[in-house]
Amino acid sequence: MALSWTHRRALEVLAKAGPRGVTEALMLAHGFAADLLADLEIAGFAVVATETVRTGGPTTKVERFRITDAGRRTLEG
Repeated sequence: MALSWTHRRALEVLAKAGPRGVTEALMLAHGFAADLLADLEIAGFAVVATETVRTGGPTTKVERFRITDAGRRTLEG
């Protein structure tokens, strides 16, 4: 997959996020489209994990994106 500037920028955000990754909501707030995030996951550059979170009220599901080793190698190369 040839990375666009936006794909590369999204990977950079994920690379700086640390081991917990970044929530989908935060990635969308950064201006990254859901389709772009799906592209990164399909290409193997990112993984998504769904967590159940309780914030004082009812529980909600949160998706967190994390960069993979392949994503890190792509940024380095």
